[in-house]
Amino acid sequence: MVKTMDLLFTSAHIIDPAAGVDAVRDIRIEHGLITAIGEDLSTGGLERVDLHGALVFPGFMDMHVHAREPGYEYKETIATCAAAAAAGGFTAVLTMPNTNPPADDASVIRTVIERGMEALGGAVDVYPAGTVTSGRKGTALAPLAELWDAGARAFTDDGAPVASGGILRLALEYTKMFEGVILQHCEDLTLSAGGLVHEGAVSTQLGLPGCPAIAEEACLARDLRIVEFTGGRYHAQHLSCAASVHMIKDAKLSGLHVTAEVTPHHLTLHDEVLRSFNPNTKVNPPLRSKDDMMALREGLRDGVIDVIATDHAPHSFDEKEVEFAAAPFGIVGLETAIGLVITEIVGTGYLPLQRLPEVFSYNPRRILGLPIVKIAEGEKANLTIVDPTIAWKVDPALFHSRSRNTPFAGRALVGKAVGIYNHGKVFLGPELR
Repeated sequence: MVKTMDLLFTSAHIIDPAAGVDAVRDIRIEHGLITAIGEDLSTGGLERVDLHGALVFPGFMDMHVHAREPGYEYKETIATCAAAAAAGGFTAVLTMPNTNPPADDASVIRTVIERGMEALGGAVDVYPAGTVTSGRKGTALAPLAELWDAGARAFTDDGAPVASGGILRLALEYTKMFEGVILQHCEDLTLSAGGLVHEGAVSTQLGLPGCPAIAEEACLARDLRIVEFTGGRYHAQHLSCAASVHMIKDAKLSGLHVTAEVTPHHLTLHDEVLRSFNPNTKVNPPLRSKDDMMALREGLRDGVIDVIATDHAPHSFDEKEVEFAAAPFGIVGLETAIGLVITEIVGTGYLPLQRLPEVFSYNPRRILGLPIVKIAEGEKANLTIVDPTIAWKVDPALFHSRSRNTPFAGRALVGKAVGIYNHGKVFLGPELR
């Protein structure tokens, strides 16, 4: 349910460290702006929504989403992606450019933006990423400045790495002119070729071709030297290995312009789940060892990893319901991310609730050069509402996404997004209606 409205949220537990707020307050919103924050505010004729102490954060952003449109609308559309984002508690997404045609042309960038503004009445900000190379072929730079001027907020060939060191160097140097950022899918394809799962004891026992951790590590190590040489801005996508965390830490200590993300599935699953041969556990990079998973949690806790991003990758039922080797890589993640993080990461002490704005709101926007969202009087209302007490089970049949490919079906979680407010639009889950 999406409505355009002014309203008064009451009994909202606001958590916004950037605004210096961690308290239960009422929030009055008029014409899309926060006009008052306080205790026991009068409605002033506005519709009242009692949050009963639910958490209100600066609007969350997922900076790694495959919306599939244009070209693969049978998997997902920008409209269904926006609906899934809203249901999952995200007020903004960055869409990946591995569409058909790829987002290597200004017209595709503009189309994504326009359709994002149409979806849910614009309740979810849809920002496109452009490709690094033309056609994502890795041989020549895409028109980066033209894509930036059209509205691209970052550049990546995600789904594939920028394999050429020379091309990566040019991209990092070129984007310095307008403070762009290169997002890299770290994978040396000559080391991972044919791999379906993490190379280790489990892959050997299952007889599945392995993708060694060194495929990620070698690519990242090379890239960081190029970043050091160029001084460009670089973001490592979906880290999966312990050694990658250590390299990112060292790069930051050296003063490089480097950031990194991790997915909820790499934080909560490891390669033992592959024994089910469930095609919905097949992702790229693969689910790695338990030691890798724990290192990722520690990297997030210590601030080495900046962002939690889902790598939301919808695939149709027919594509995924095949034998493991034939299934495509990828799972959906927008509607399970917050529940997984609160249950498995916050609940186990790796991250306090007060740091969720950092990894879900501030850092994604800082990396992409977008304004930081604050919950303060006079600011635009851009809010994510979460009830950390709701116990629920993941039911893919209830997803707003067009696809259902999740390894978390039936997983019991505690903590759920129950609404968003953005651009004067409110989307409330059934818990608040």
